[in-house]
Amino acid sequence: EYRDILAQIDNYDGDALGELITRFDLRNPETGNTVTAPMPFNLMFNTSIGPTGTLKGYLRPETAQGQFMNFSRLLEFNNQKMPFASAMVGRSFRNEISPRQGILRVREFTMAEIEHYVDPENKSHPRFDEVAELKLPLLRASRQMEGSTEPAQMAIGDAVSQGIINNQTLGYFLGRIYLYLMKIGIRADLLRFRQHMGNEMAHYACDCWDAEIKTSHGWVECVGCADRSAYDLTKHAEATKRKLCVQEHLPEPIVKEMLVCEPNSKVFGPRLRRAAKPVQDHLLALPEDDLAALRDALARDGRAVVTLT
Repeated sequence: EYRDILAQIDNYDGDALGELITRFDLRNPETGNTVTAPMPFNLMFNTSIGPTGTLKGYLRPETAQGQFMNFSRLLEFNNQKMPFASAMVGRSFRNEISPRQGILRVREFTMAEIEHYVDPENKSHPRFDEVAELKLPLLRASRQMEGSTEPAQMAIGDAVSQGIINNQTLGYFLGRIYLYLMKIGIRADLLRFRQHMGNEMAHYACDCWDAEIKTSHGWVECVGCADRSAYDLTKHAEATKRKLCVQEHLPEPIVKEMLVCEPNSKVFGPRLRRAAKPVQDHLLALPEDDLAALRDALARDGRAVVTLT
């Protein structure tokens, strides 16, 4: 039972971990003291900005966001062509709860991140054949849920075709990570690629694998490889009101009929006053089904109700 629980320990949320602490009467091995119940806390360091300190800011926990914010400029450097990649090396900061475990949990560290931008609807990779036959030690999420911690050797091509690895681009970079780690001297028998489980998966990822190396501290994540899809660019575009997208030149244009909202500012302003902009932003963000319901209500009753939260 212990082995089964430890195999899927990263999948437990706070309440489930608290239940385990109580169930097995877990205590400090040196003092015998009881263990505090799990509680959520922010991994980001916050700070005050400006002379009055009224603006709150955060030290960056990763270098990825700086690349996403510069997406338009990076795309321009690449002559508006996809796919392309960017990389960044720099200092990052984490509010680690226990920063005294050697180099594993520190509050300030150097990290490198590569972002590879592809069409979210076409995640094939032109050089996938170079790694398709490469066999990796894969520890699938389903095996962890079964209580196993033993990876299975599998060719990347087979893993992608069977849907174990989400797509070719993700599989290609897992292969490149493996080749790099082998080149710098990591022993193959001390390396595995562990897939994130459901509760562990980041909210922005559709698939994520960690290259883990077995050390004196146990299995330690050394490289993370996630398919973040277009989540980050979408959120930055919503916050900045700037379009972070790419136009693709097709041999034949794709024509779609869509229901969209085109607010009449001359009417919105005088009629709604301060509420004009919030209502307009709300309408512009509505999906087609909701817009159709508003349109039908206007046609039927001459009025429609919009509720803002």
